[in-house]
Amino acid sequence: MKNIHSPHSHETVSLSIESSLVWELALGIAGYTYEKLRHTFEQDEQWTQQKSLMPASLKKNLETIKQTNLWYALFMLQNKISASTITEFSLKVSELPTDVFYETLLPYKNRLCESHRTETAKSYEQPDAFYQYASLFNGHDYLEGYVQTLGDVSREELHSLLTDTLSEWYNWQSKNPDWEKWMHALSFEKKQHGLLDNQKPSEEIERVTSGAKYVPEPSVWNIKLIPHVSYRPWILEQKTSDTKLIFYPLSDEALLEPGSPPSELVRGHKALGDDLRLKLLYQLMRGPLSLQELTAQFNVSKTTLHHQLSLLKAAKFVKVEKGIYSANTHYIRSFSNQLQHYFGRKHK
Repeated sequence: MKNIHSPHSHETVSLSIESSLVWELALGIAGYTYEKLRHTFEQDEQWTQQKSLMPASLKKNLETIKQTNLWYALFMLQNKISASTITEFSLKVSELPTDVFYETLLPYKNRLCESHRTETAKSYEQPDAFYQYASLFNGHDYLEGYVQTLGDVSREELHSLLTDTLSEWYNWQSKNPDWEKWMHALSFEKKQHGLLDNQKPSEEIERVTSGAKYVPEPSVWNIKLIPHVSYRPWILEQKTSDTKLIFYPLSDEALLEPGSPPSELVRGHKALGDDLRLKLLYQLMRGPLSLQELTAQFNVSKTTLHHQLSLLKAAKFVKVEKGIYSANTHYIRSFSNQLQHYFGRKHK
């Protein structure tokens, strides 16, 4: 028996870089309200110093977002409408049909649950429908409570909370003397990469993001690479029903004035400038250990150790996989060369 194959075009993902004021504001809000990891963000020190200048209304809104994880709603809506300004964001969100609004906000679970998601969006007047869909995310760090919130809060309240927070966050953050420099750097980042090769998404993603690994996924037809400053040094990934969002930090070269030390170098030395963190790294250099094993060795609470390990992880000295911590020996060996490279470059 012979098979006859009809020729057809080879489908590829759509790969693009998307950068805007709204994305940067949304990432800042997400980072600020991420209590467990916020101490590892480069902006945390500046946020803390400037907190006294934050309006009471913004503090209240950020607390609400922290408790409900509605930063996720900012991401989902911005992915849908790709707004360049806060005014455009507010207008485009208000123009979405109500079922489309909720379908955009509801997180993707898997293909089998897609009909459940779309039916929940159409049942926006029935809180119980949202609670039923939320149960699919039982045990997730934040999505179960987030979906329940969508059923408890009206569309008008959500719209008001998100747009007000964006506006007030902008008014607060734009007072930073480096703000305009960041915006120019983000704009240039998008321009300098130009068109991306959709035939080689994994290679292109690793090149643009300086190291992010991507393995093709079922149902993902669009990949957006979104550069940021506010969420540095982390890479953040989110997924919708058909799109993968990869938020990656701008490189030091894009942000620093000549002669300024790379933030990676400063962050690394800060991470090493602590007795307990050095002892932790010393033990991990001798072999991988779980948090439980480290707690037993150091007679320190898990909360304290997790805090210290997250700083080492942010500085790239430590890796964690399935709850097991290990030393990033390749990076540790190369770190001392960074200092030599900086001094050598500075005196040229």
